Amino acid sequence: MRGGSSVDAAVSTSDLAVIGLGYVGLPLAHEASRVGLKVTGLDVSPKVVEGLTAATSHIDDLSASDIADMLAAGFQASTDPAVLGGAQTIVICVPTPLSEEGGPDLGAVTAAAKSIAAHLRPGTLVVLESTTYPGTTEEIVRPILEESGLVAGADFHLAFSPERIDPGNPSFGVANTPKVVGGLTERCGELAAAFYGKFVQTVVRARGTREAEMAKLLENTYRHVNIALVNEMAIFCQELGVDLWDAIACAATKPFGFQAFHPGPGVGGHCIPIDPNYLSYKVKTLGYPFRFVELAQEINARMPSYVLLRAQELLNDAGLALSRSNVLLLGVTYKADIADQRESPARPVARKLAAKGATLSYHDPHVEEWSLNGTSVPRATDLERAMAEADLTILLTDHKEYRAELLTDRARLLLDTRGVLRRLDPSVPADRRTTTPVTREGIQVL
Repeated sequence: MRGGSSVDAAVSTSDLAVIGLGYVGLPLAHEASRVGLKVTGLDVSPKVVEGLTAATSHIDDLSASDIADMLAAGFQASTDPAVLGGAQTIVICVPTPLSEEGGPDLGAVTAAAKSIAAHLRPGTLVVLESTTYPGTTEEIVRPILEESGLVAGADFHLAFSPERIDPGNPSFGVANTPKVVGGLTERCGELAAAFYGKFVQTVVRARGTREAEMAKLLENTYRHVNIALVNEMAIFCQELGVDLWDAIACAATKPFGFQAFHPGPGVGGHCIPIDPNYLSYKVKTLGYPFRFVELAQEINARMPSYVLLRAQELLNDAGLALSRSNVLLLGVTYKADIADQRESPARPVARKLAAKGATLSYHDPHVEEWSLNGTSVPRATDLERAMAEADLTILLTDHKEYRAELLTDRARLLLDTRGVLRRLDPSVPADRRTTTPVTREGIQVL
């Protein structure tokens, strides 16, 4: 043990150091700062650090005013790992993408752990929030941290707490979303729960780090599989002449045992397209496949091809060829009313359309520049005019600007992949809700 001090008695110069100041780390730092904790942020990007130092936000959920409040409360951002040496608690919030082979890429996690190990002091609490497969905290992070000469659970504390950030969600943020925490030891779990309890309303104790890691993967695999279910149903319901949107609305009136999911052009964001693959990877190490996840991935990954097929059919019915058509894409972010483009299905849809010779343009109120295969795609600034001039409009992201009335009035041909034209009013009692079929020629809903 360094310095000979007890595990809970380390002297610190900051309450919290957050590694990775993106969609997960920055909201965490903001909430901790808001309740009076002294927070330091560490990021490998000088541009991010410079922006935050100048009170500029690079994520949807925090404004420039929020960053200014953090700075006023003492928040500092840095690219220097030395800031970790003065932190009582260190939380790792770095990306965990997939490798080129489709397996987990833990490069950012291991790099963060090595930076911590170089500055780790007795008594420090280290928490991994980056999504990963069960066993990562204990099997990957712990040995790296112990290269410091300190022992996890004896000289320092180690825990896993899955992030539950939902970008653009107006109702749930860091403070009011229950926080799952699993410690390497009982004491590690107690201290991690006490730390999060300072700024999170509800803290849920998991049995250990593996259970906390699995909880996150279970949440996203559940969504992944159910989205794949309705996506596949959308394909065969079209062939059967069944109104799937009406069927979903009817099923959703059941007050128990059913949760409504809706079809779309694919799945985006960092979680659903990626996280279940971490679980599949871990299961494969046991010698057999995780068939549910692999099938769901296959179904969701083919939805851009199905959008292409539907687009071709719409144009053919109007006597037009896709190769000679101007196609307007509405929305290129992965979800409504945010600027986040991570894993957006708009990109594979656009690639398939372009490969067939379509001339593309796009409109998105949150994205000023967008490119495809290294080539800039023209951005429409006059939405109504762009829809009126395009041979086909494809709605890929349901931003609030894309109102049903506007779509039906202005678009010559329209493929609505998000069901904007079939939305139910949640304020209307379930027994009085009705779905209105689309009757105008040249308009289809996925």
